[in-house]
Amino acid sequence: MSIGRRALLKSSAALCAAAVLPRTADAQIRFDPQPGRWRNFQVVTRVELPAAEGVSKAWIPVPAVNEPDWFRSLGNEWTSNGHASLVRDPKYPKYAAEMLHVEWATGEKRPFLKVNSRIATRDRSIDLEKPGSSAELSEEEHRVNTQASELIPVGGIVKQASDNIVAHANAKTDLEKARAIYEWVVENTFRDANVPGCGIGDIAAMLNSGRLGGKCADINALYVGLVRAAGVPARDIYGIRVAPSKFGYKSLGAASDVISKAQHCRSEVYLAGFGWVPVDAADVRKVMLEETPEGLAMNDPKVVAARKVLFGSWEANWLAYNFAHDIELPGSNGPRLPFLMYPQAETANARLDCLDFASLKYTITARELTSA
Repeated sequence: MSIGRRALLKSSAALCAAAVLPRTADAQIRFDPQPGRWRNFQVVTRVELPAAEGVSKAWIPVPAVNEPDWFRSLGNEWTSNGHASLVRDPKYPKYAAEMLHVEWATGEKRPFLKVNSRIATRDRSIDLEKPGSSAELSEEEHRVNTQASELIPVGGIVKQASDNIVAHANAKTDLEKARAIYEWVVENTFRDANVPGCGIGDIAAMLNSGRLGGKCADINALYVGLVRAAGVPARDIYGIRVAPSKFGYKSLGAASDVISKAQHCRSEVYLAGFGWVPVDAADVRKVMLEETPEGLAMNDPKVVAARKVLFGSWEANWLAYNFAHDIELPGSNGPRLPFLMYPQAETANARLDCLDFASLKYTITARELTSA
């Protein structure tokens, strides 16, 4: 196994150190998301396809998450010169992806689609020192959020790594396991700027290679897989950043109102007494790599603050599309997707590259409206 004893011991020491860190590492750094006012946003996605022989198709993710404490999907409107309908991936409907499915007739010279989506979101922060009452997961919810997906297995090397992390941290409760795995992921992964898009989240390949680099869909998927392998429910949430960080973190927000490349995957773990708890190990590594041109060390106050906050809190400058894995695009001739976070399209029976703007032209913009 590529995950050695040295890395595990390093993680255990880091976990002990992290437990005594202040909520923020420096008086000058204020990174303290707290539930408060709701923020309303309008997000507009415009897609243009190249003219092609045969039928052209597109699938555009729309926000489908509704969580009473932190996110509301408020509806979608669209215009197109094709036939468009709102559809939902049928597998596990409560958690699945919702998308606008569009087909254009043969010979359409300029296929286009414009979608207006409205959302409301607010900061989250859970005091993990004060458990309360939370709704229990149903049997089905527990099963869905502890099972494997195609790229997130929960057996084999993933289970072995999870067991080793939990044992070295002497973690007994679900909270201790979830925190130990978070600290291990923060310590042992790295953000790889050369990975296209947000990565694909093939966590077994990461562990087998011993190269734990990637972006948010890789690093947060690794967290989710390791936690699920420990028997604790966890899930990825796929979305996009819609505004700058109000706490001054350049790397943790949208740089402008054009957010076409601001996709971001977050994660959650379910803990009895707390409910779904926000977790974002990937953003700790993003702060280290991208907050300044020269990068930041693990002990930099900004990194320490992000590391402390992003287990239990996150900021409301982000839109949640869905929780879904292994997506079957209705009417598609191509393979299923590990997740749906980007517009997808096919022309003449060929899947277009959603990361190639010359092939699939789309622009996503966000604008904050009045507060709810």
